[in-house]
Amino acid sequence: MKFTLSWLKQHLDTAASRDAIAEALTACGLELEAIEDPAATLGAFVIGHVVACEQHPNADKLRVTRVDFGAGEPVQVICGAPNARLGMKGVFAPSGTYVPGTDMTLKPTKIRGLESRGMLCSERELLLSDAHDGIIDLPEDAPVGTRFVDYAGLDDPVFDIAITPNRQECLGVRGIARDLAAAGLGTLKAEAPVALADESGAAAPKVTLAFPEGRAPGCAHFLLRRISGVANGAGPDGLVRRLKAVGAKPISALVDVTNFMTLDRARPLHVFDAAKVRGDLVVRPAEPGETLDALDDATYTLHGGEVVIADDTGVISLAGVIGGKSTGVDETTTDVLVEAAWFDPVRTAETGRAHDIMTDARYRFERGVDPASTAPELDRACQMIVDLCGGTPGPVSAAGQAPDAPAPVRFRPERVASLGGVDVAPDTARRILADLGFSVDDSAGVPWTVAVPSWRPDVDGEADLVEDVLRIHGYDHIPSTPLPRTADWVARPTLTLAQKRTRRVRRRLAAEGLSEAITWSFVDRALAEAFGGAPAELAVTNPISSDLDQMRPSILPHLCDAARRNIDRGQDCVGLFEVGPQYRDARPEGQQLVAAGVRAGRTGARHWRDRPRDVDLFDAKADALAALAEAGAKVDAVQTLASAPDWYHPGRSGSLCLGPKTVLAVFGEVHPTLVKRFDIKAPVVAFEVYLDAIPAPKAKKAKKGAATGGATKPALQLSNLPSVERDFAFVVAADVPAQDLVRAAAGAERQTITDVRLFDVYQGEGLDPGEKSVALSVVFEPRERTFTDDEIAALSERVVAAVAKATGGRLRG
Repeated sequence: MKFTLSWLKQHLDTAASRDAIAEALTACGLELEAIEDPAATLGAFVIGHVVACEQHPNADKLRVTRVDFGAGEPVQVICGAPNARLGMKGVFAPSGTYVPGTDMTLKPTKIRGLESRGMLCSERELLLSDAHDGIIDLPEDAPVGTRFVDYAGLDDPVFDIAITPNRQECLGVRGIARDLAAAGLGTLKAEAPVALADESGAAAPKVTLAFPEGRAPGCAHFLLRRISGVANGAGPDGLVRRLKAVGAKPISALVDVTNFMTLDRARPLHVFDAAKVRGDLVVRPAEPGETLDALDDATYTLHGGEVVIADDTGVISLAGVIGGKSTGVDETTTDVLVEAAWFDPVRTAETGRAHDIMTDARYRFERGVDPASTAPELDRACQMIVDLCGGTPGPVSAAGQAPDAPAPVRFRPERVASLGGVDVAPDTARRILADLGFSVDDSAGVPWTVAVPSWRPDVDGEADLVEDVLRIHGYDHIPSTPLPRTADWVARPTLTLAQKRTRRVRRRLAAEGLSEAITWSFVDRALAEAFGGAPAELAVTNPISSDLDQMRPSILPHLCDAARRNIDRGQDCVGLFEVGPQYRDARPEGQQLVAAGVRAGRTGARHWRDRPRDVDLFDAKADALAALAEAGAKVDAVQTLASAPDWYHPGRSGSLCLGPKTVLAVFGEVHPTLVKRFDIKAPVVAFEVYLDAIPAPKAKKAKKGAATGGATKPALQLSNLPSVERDFAFVVAADVPAQDLVRAAAGAERQTITDVRLFDVYQGEGLDPGEKSVALSVVFEPRERTFTDDEIAALSERVVAAVAKATGGRLRG
């Protein structure tokens, strides 16, 4: 929302400085984004007089001028503007001037062999508009040497503020002035209601509101007034200058009045050329397939249900959003219909979103326009039109009625302290509420009965009134209270276990060569059903897109889709991961924190030493184990089971578990039907690590340090004796998992065996059908002295016995 200082002072009687107003705006909750001061930017530009103008001897499109700008002898300026001529007056920038439209500082230069010392400027070079087909041509009486900003009235600061959705009344300058007056920066100027002196003109067409039963009407109140005999043309200089200062494009006097009302009063209006309207007007839902040639030169085909204004020919306006060209006013308009209405915010937003149209009118209607302003602001706008364009106003044609004002609110002054932490005196709270337009009735004592003004539909409870009192009184009055310190003043850890695990797992997966992705928490319902289910309670009521209508039961769909896009763009080695929530049901425990990842294509780029291969389930398993280890899981105790969810390949997937019930992770190839569904033309493997399922580490009782009294860690036990490595090849049934052999061998002598590694699996000649050979490397590490041969033999026998007992395996001969 932009406004100038002079515009603000039309509503606010104040002597406050620009900086004081800027500070008060932010303090009131109207965050100041910028102050544009044209006087600072354009202060060096002066009015110049072209006292000589000749053709450039070396260029057909250039002229050699001499410009008098009131500072000594005229200077030579080379100009390429087609309208440059002898005797004209324009805006001159001397050498050394910074030109904002071209982002350069002028300096003396030679153009086609002749020196040029300055520039005659166009509007675009001064950032006044996009016009650049010629230099600015000023009237003959423009005083030479005068600063252009002073002559043109541009020495008026422009404030740009951010408006939150609940402050719709401040989308008009008067609403901003009201807030500043309540904050003590002046007095809001009183205004008498406008009453048109003559309403004897022709009547406007009849208006009908036609909405079906069972749905809220898209328009509750519609007023229309005809003004006959107007003379439309350019708006007056003051109005044009005010609109241009805030970025609004002046069009004609009739349209400029409606734009002024939108910005000044947060009250959008619309004008129709009465001669172009056929028959009476109907405000109704659109029929599918109806079209509108709009004022933005686009043609919109309506889906059906949009709120429209129609005459006998069809749709002539998208209500509250944009008007149609067929009934637009122009320089030939003599009779005008001025419309003021209250359109439903939700229906207006739906219409604008459906056709991707954003206008100043839609921006205000969808936030809630003051329903009580319809009639008074129609009168004010019609009076402005009569004053500027002449004409005779007729009686108002009306349909519907204004919505009811917000309900009164019970207010206890002491709630300002209990909710906001600031003790505000009741008289101060009463004064603030009154200045903001509330009516306070305290005749019955506490609680007060506060009547809410019609322009504040956001106020529906006591807390809203507390907020208004606080922001006007000043949030800087909230006392600063230090937090209590502990005896030793040592900050306690603030990260939860889940937050710590998430950070560590992210780093580890990135170190494993995966790139982190951040995807939507929503997914297409059909994909959700393929990845675990789509319960109705997790459907998104108002999705941002039709293919994001379900809370995701798994992170993998979006990662697979991202992998497909990378593969399609020529990447043959794709690795992506994400750590985030996924949702199984609506219960709190139905939300899981998961680290998921996919690999697609090859294991790496081509290399002369290491040949890349297609990714397989063991790559996914390695990623899952790495994430589990980083999250603090006891990987040595994890079992691998040949089971996984349905979206994995049934024969090339598995689960990592603690016991038969606690599943920590799943991994494997993505099911072929899903790979085909995603249209991924490469092998795809995936993993999901359930971080919430990893048991929390047990708190260890540390011994008290004798000297310091603090906790100490146990001593690190390292052996400096040589370890012994022995290889064993066991013959077992083909269906015996290799991990059973590894686990049995490691448990044969836990104090001595430090490592067991699988290094070979063989099936074929020399073995019976249904058998396989599994080779293990076992490392024995002495603690007190070097092993003797007999001790090594005894340890080996224990390993063989443990494996035989657990798996039925025998040593291979």
